[in-house]
Amino acid sequence: MSDAPPPGATPGDVGGPGHLTLDETKATIVFRRLLHHPIHDVWTAVTDPKELEAWFLAKVRRTDAPGGSLEMDHPNGTHATGQVLAWRPPHLYEYTWNLPAGPNRPDGEASIVRWELTSVDEGTLLVLTHRKLSSATARLFVRGLGDFLDRLSAQLDGRPLPKPPWLTPASARAAATEPPR
Repeated sequence: MSDAPPPGATPGDVGGPGHLTLDETKATIVFRRLLHHPIHDVWTAVTDPKELEAWFLAKVRRTDAPGGSLEMDHPNGTHATGQVLAWRPPHLYEYTWNLPAGPNRPDGEASIVRWELTSVDEGTLLVLTHRKLSSATARLFVRGLGDFLDRLSAQLDGRPLPKPPWLTPASARAAATEPPR
């Protein structure tokens, strides 16, 4: 189980909302979660393609070794590619996450995702860092990644996975009527 955010948690606190840092051209998001499960179980959940498809809602194809390739197909039709930068089970997994240019992303995205796992008395401390994002993408992701981490926690706990707010019928209807940005 993931600890609920402590009262008054600030962005970046364990269990709190993500911490967003913006500079002149790029942004970084950091989330910290305490998961009451052994590090090997958390490692499997964040690296195994079948586990990822359940909680992260993405189909993942990957070659594990550093330098290996990565492809992710997200449910909204987004296809991301990348390269594995670090693979040190069960502690560190880092990869590039690249999106092609498109109508909503004229310059595409070229960012880096880092999953760091540390064994602690209570289970596993997960630190998720997504850096080198565009400001617009980072502002969107800082709101949604926490929902995915809630799904990860539920999956590890054996609880039903919460439906992300943007996949509810009301949000789907609203998104269908929103003009493109």
